[in-house]
Amino acid sequence: MANTTSPSGTARTTLTLLGSLTGAALIAALQSHARLPAARSPAKALVPDPVAANRAARRLNRAAGTLAASVLFDSAVEHYRGQFQNRAMYTPLLTAAMALGVSAHGTMDRRQTPHVVRDTVYALTGIVGLVGTGFHLFDVRRKAGGFSWQNLFYGAPLGAPMAIGLSGLLGYLSERVRETPPGQAPMIWGLPAGRVVGVVSGLGITGTVGEAALLHFRGGFHDPFMYLPVTMPPVAALVLGRSALGPAGITRRVTRWWLRATAILGLSGTAFHAIGVGRDMGGWRNWQQNILNGPPIPAPPAFTGLALAGLAALGLLEDHPDD
Repeated sequence: MANTTSPSGTARTTLTLLGSLTGAALIAALQSHARLPAARSPAKALVPDPVAANRAARRLNRAAGTLAASVLFDSAVEHYRGQFQNRAMYTPLLTAAMALGVSAHGTMDRRQTPHVVRDTVYALTGIVGLVGTGFHLFDVRRKAGGFSWQNLFYGAPLGAPMAIGLSGLLGYLSERVRETPPGQAPMIWGLPAGRVVGVVSGLGITGTVGEAALLHFRGGFHDPFMYLPVTMPPVAALVLGRSALGPAGITRRVTRWWLRATAILGLSGTAFHAIGVGRDMGGWRNWQQNILNGPPIPAPPAFTGLALAGLAALGLLEDHPDD
């Protein structure tokens, strides 16, 4: 029998290369103190560009929509498996579909004004995420053994409602960027918008890593590639946090590269999960059972959505520096 717990051959080479790149990127990100060109004099200060702010807002709409799509299909599968025993289980499907719709509208909307329908849907989505997290916590807590590994593995997934809440929050932030008055830099809660979006995205990536780690630990990391979503995204969250909280003039090339890699990881994770479903007994001919019991195909793109939000944050930081 092949040893699937200890990487060898191509898998070992791939993981070794990944580890080397991760270490190199981390060192470069933490030690890079290069500044942008000399500070601009007040007479030559850049005037905030409303086109750039609108571009960042639409990027955030796209990120919110990607998260909403991931949650929509993932919740549909999970709640169908639970036979929709509670009518409230239809709620995340409805709100995720609405969030996906308004995100598509916002992605195409080039007006520099917020939209009351988008704002309302995003706020409702965020509330549903909070309430859903409470429901899932209660579901895990009421089982025999409470917050045990068994219940965390097989109870209601805590990360799913948090993801739909993040979709609503990112959408809300996109509308705040969009309502920036002409001639002013985008601000959210009195802080530079790029820094706020960067922190939110970094925390979101960290939470998603926790959910992936829990489920991959349940699977015993039987495939070496299962280590990817618990090694690459944490570095992305770290370098993004440094960009969001560090000096305004630091270089962000490493951060941008790592976020792009994380976005690709989310998409490729869907393919890996689809392969995992095909490896179950009966393969795709038995798709009605294997999709319910195999690795969740719609879940990995959550990393893509959060990485896109991080890239939008970098755009805001560079188009509207606060130095």
